Amino acid sequence: MSLVLFEVKNSIAVITLNRPDKLNSFNREMALSLQEKLDACKEDKTIRCVIITGAGKAFSAGQDLQEITDPSGHGIARILSEQFNPIIIKIRELKKPVIAAVNGVAAGAGANIPLCCDIVVAARSACFIQAFSKIGLIPDSGGTFFLPRLIGWQKASALMMLGEKTSAEEAAQIGMIYKWYEDDVFAEEVNKIAEKLSQMPTMGLAYTKKGLQWSSTHTIYEQLQNEDKLQQWAAATADFKEGVNAFFEKRKPVFKGE
Repeated sequence: MSLVLFEVKNSIAVITLNRPDKLNSFNREMALSLQEKLDACKEDKTIRCVIITGAGKAFSAGQDLQEITDPSGHGIARILSEQFNPIIIKIRELKKPVIAAVNGVAAGAGANIPLCCDIVVAARSACFIQAFSKIGLIPDSGGTFFLPRLIGWQKASALMMLGEKTSAEEAAQIGMIYKWYEDDVFAEEVNKIAEKLSQMPTMGLAYTKKGLQWSSTHTIYEQLQNEDKLQQWAAATADFKEGVNAFFEKRKPVFKGE
C-alpha cells in the first residue's frame, strides 16, 4: 500500500497522506514519499495547483511516536532535518499554489504542515492541536514561525503551551485558516478553489507567494523594492499580456501559467 497517494487531473495534483489506520501519522517512509510527490509537482509543468489532504478521518496526527522512540531509529535530529524540514521548504519554494485540505484531526507536525501552505481550508469536523507540550517537546515543522504570524504571539503561545484543541470554526475566526466547510460539501468546495487557482496566472501567483514570504524578514523599505522586482518579473510573463489583452477585448482571459 502506498503511504502517499498521488493523482493529477485537470492540472491539479492531489497528494493524500495514506496511513488511515494510524491517523496518517508520519513515519520515515511516508515523509520521504511526500517529499518525492512535492518534487514531482515541481517538475511537472502541467500541474498548476496542489492539494494536500489525508485519507480516512484524520489529516495527520503528526510524527509516529513508535518511530521516534525506537532506540535503533534515526532520532529526533534526523527526523526533523531529513523528514519534516524538507517538506516545509519544498512547499514554500514550490512555484505553484498549495492548498491544505484538512479533512480531520491535525495534530503536532500534522497541524503545522498545513500552516505553511498557501491556502488552508478545513472540514467542520476537523481540529488543530499543538500537541507537543503534552510530551515535553516544542512545536516544530515551522510551527513557531507560522502560527504567531497568523494569529498573534499571545494566542499562539497559549495554544502551544496548553495544547488545547482548536475547532475548524475557531481556526477560521482567529485567522489560522482561510475557511471551513460542512463535511458533506468539503471535497467539492476544495475542488472549486483548486480549479480556480489552476486556471489563474501561475507565475503571478508564485511571485505573490514569494512576496509574502519575503515580507516576514524585510522592512517596509526593503519590501517596496522587493515588490518592484517581483512586479517586473510578473509583467514579463505571457499571462500578464493575456490578461491585459483580455481586459481590452472584454473577454475572459485564458492563462497558461507561463
